[in-house]
Amino acid sequence: MANLFENIPDNLAAEHFTDLIKGENIRIERIVSLGHTSPEFGWYSQDENEWVIVLEGSGTILFENGIERVLNKGDYLNIPAHTKHKVIRTDPNNITIWLAVFYCNSLIVDTLF
Repeated sequence: MANLFENIPDNLAAEHFTDLIKGENIRIERIVSLGHTSPEFGWYSQDENEWVIVLEGSGTILFENGIERVLNKGDYLNIPAHTKHKVIRTDPNNITIWLAVFYCNSLIVDTLF
């Protein structure tokens, strides 16, 4: 895939995940949602840090401590490893395209974009 906005499946009965780059210390993934949310029970709590940006659409992330973050087009968020979170809303009428960068602590990242 050479364009993040191409090759979007016509049928989005489930969220669509595409690894764009995968290496020892980093993974970059495109996620396409259409009204999808995380499973009702349980939380995401991965071993890597996750930097995520919404390229199109919108979504809401809930953290275990009760904080909700609404992300609209262009909004990004860094989620430290083992921080329990879930997606509680994505736009049901328009696709939401997320770009997620998963990285380990040994990767130096400048967060002042």
